Amino acid sequence: MRNVSDIIEQYLKSMLIESTEGIVEIQRNDLADRFSCVPSQINYVISTRFTLEKGYIVESKRGGGGYVRIQRVDLPAHHVLHTHLHHSIGDEISQSAAEGLIYQLQEGGFLNKKEAAIMKAAVSRDTIALKLPYRDQVRARLLKAMLIALLAK
Repeated sequence: MRNVSDIIEQYLKSMLIESTEGIVEIQRNDLADRFSCVPSQINYVISTRFTLEKGYIVESKRGGGGYVRIQRVDLPAHHVLHTHLHHSIGDEISQSAAEGLIYQLQEGGFLNKKEAAIMKAAVSRDTIALKLPYRDQVRARLLKAMLIALLAK
């Protein structure tokens, strides 16, 4: 059974898909009323599941007329993906940034669920048992190598 956070996330994603501009503007309180939860639950979903690493830009204005605006940032076309990945990853990358990039690639349809799970396991700090900054450097090299192998035409 899915929890309220999952349901809110799916609702917002479906709103983004239906939006002609790829932007959704919501009222925190209205959404909380719709799902019978507190506004902080909405904040939690937005702050953890709609991050820049996962391909979203979030703007927020608090107060009586406040809103939350969520915009999907699409990955570049396949022919410029290698350049985008090289700049995104760089010479080192943290686990959370790597997982965010993997999530974004899966959401964009470049990776399937199993490929994404394997990649997350490979870049985990538990798998790369080195001290920083070596761990982030090895993670970047592994991530680049896996993505080049998976995304090469």
